[in-house]
Amino acid sequence: MSNSSGANPSLPMPCIALVGNPNCGKTALFNLLTGARQHVANYAGVTVERKVGLVHLRNGQTVSVVDLPGAYSLTAATPDEQVTLEVIEGRRAGEDTPDAIVAVVDATNLRMNLRLVLELKRLGRPLLVAVNMADVARTQGLQLDLPRLATELGLPVVETVAIQNNGHAQLLAQLEQHLAQPWPSPPASTAPANSADLQREVRRILALVAPLAPTLGRFQYRLDAVVMHPVWGLVLLAAVLFLIFQAVFSWANWPMDAIKGAMAAVGNSVLAHMDAGPLRSLLVDGVVAGVGGVLVFMPQILILFFFILLLEDSGYLPRAAFLLDNLMGKVGLSGRAFIPLLSSFACAIPGIMATRTIANWKDRLATIMVAPLMTCSARLPVYALLIGAFVPERRLGGLSLRGLTLFGLYVGGVVSAMAVAWIFKRVWMKNGYQPLMLELPPYRRPSLRNLAQGLWERAHIFLRRVGGIIFALMVVLWFLSTYPAPPVGWDAAQGPAIQHSFAGMLGHALQWLFAPIGFNWQISIALVPGMAAREVVVGALGTVYALSGADASVAEALSPVIAQGWSLATAYSLLAWFVFAPQCLSTLAVVRRETNSWRYPLLMAAYLFVMAYAAAFATYRVTLWLGG
Repeated sequence: MSNSSGANPSLPMPCIALVGNPNCGKTALFNLLTGARQHVANYAGVTVERKVGLVHLRNGQTVSVVDLPGAYSLTAATPDEQVTLEVIEGRRAGEDTPDAIVAVVDATNLRMNLRLVLELKRLGRPLLVAVNMADVARTQGLQLDLPRLATELGLPVVETVAIQNNGHAQLLAQLEQHLAQPWPSPPASTAPANSADLQREVRRILALVAPLAPTLGRFQYRLDAVVMHPVWGLVLLAAVLFLIFQAVFSWANWPMDAIKGAMAAVGNSVLAHMDAGPLRSLLVDGVVAGVGGVLVFMPQILILFFFILLLEDSGYLPRAAFLLDNLMGKVGLSGRAFIPLLSSFACAIPGIMATRTIANWKDRLATIMVAPLMTCSARLPVYALLIGAFVPERRLGGLSLRGLTLFGLYVGGVVSAMAVAWIFKRVWMKNGYQPLMLELPPYRRPSLRNLAQGLWERAHIFLRRVGGIIFALMVVLWFLSTYPAPPVGWDAAQGPAIQHSFAGMLGHALQWLFAPIGFNWQISIALVPGMAAREVVVGALGTVYALSGADASVAEALSPVIAQGWSLATAYSLLAWFVFAPQCLSTLAVVRRETNSWRYPLLMAAYLFVMAYAAAFATYRVTLWLGG
């Protein structure tokens, strides 16, 4: 390896691989090292995430850093661990072999982490150990003898604190030293070969470098006695989720109002400064009404992501998985399905991809099939629109009625997912219950840096969808809703001109299918682009109603427009439809890729359509019967 990669760009850039157990802070350290200089994609042929970034050293040199998937062992049991092993051994097609390895270990959980380090030693590759979360260890009163650890391992050892601005200083210094004089490769013969010898060696090293470790963690055990209690733990989890959905409505009011006001001002400005014509109609009725109608819900989506990231970073999510393992086992799901299903609240695509951590194929397939029933963030704009239009802003015992309604919709999705899983596993994919085995991470203070970076990534993804697929769909929908023009002599008293457009024709053609569940032709039009992205439904309604003669600033006025024009039964029917609504095309494509068959995405789309139609039909008829 050259030591002058920063000076001579013709030489290959040194590559360092970060390897470690899940929840050891490896990705946080990667973010600290690389900042915004990172690229996220998938490894060729699999859905395992690939993160690569650049770190600029103080001597002007640049190093490529690869954040490999978390692994408990080099005896691969999951696709993640298989990819990690193949990359560090140089067997992954299209991937360069890393020049050196940084083994990231959790200072508060060396017993589990050192096993992987000893396995890495057997590879005989340049290796350094980064003892992460050293600040948490000190807070817990755990004193680690790092020089002794380096001696016992025969490897360089540094201390890192990934949540502090300069918490990687020792690692950076070692990287600079490595470029000048590479770290020595440990002899492979010095590392234990079998599992029993590995555990014995780990215990021997721990007794020397952390003799007080077994006496620590009492606070965590006391806290776990409550958090993981079979009754109080479930009550706490329900309360946490309930408060999250209250916050989604309560905290988002003022930023949503600001976005609504800004979009209305943009629309009015265009109306004031442009002559009437197709271009003005495209900007006001297509772009502002469509894209603006989706953009307004970004604050609520980011609040939801904030809490998910907070729970994940604190170490609570794995405990929730353990807590729900027995309950999920009763409906035929593994406890490992909890995190993929929770991820599906954000988007079904990463949730489905996260099922690769489930080793049993039947358990994995069952989780994939029910993941779309989790209420993804793309449904949130539709829920927020309908709840804001039809549910009054009342307080029940200090709690928002709108927040309670949203919580009920999320609960409905979860209950339906459990019911479908129960049917699948007993009728179609019969399989015995397999208890969850998972290493619990210590409780830790969430990193503000990680929260901020995670929220920025989500906002960037959302804005990219708004500026990409949603913008394109709105332009297409505007064209279909505008052309062909009505016949000469058409009078507005005879109805909106949009009825003569391609979109109007499509809406009226579909109305025969959706009329029994209370959907009008405008809703029928909006459901079609919603197949590409569910967020588009709100923007599509904005475009359709703007071209139907509603207020030009319909991005702001859509709620009162539908509140006046729809019955309560129609609104509730649409809410019920979206609890089970068939997935967007990108989700079905991911299911096809994960299962390597068109059978499962087609089955998913069919059963979701049937459930959505049945739920909407029942809701519409019952609401009408009750006088809604």
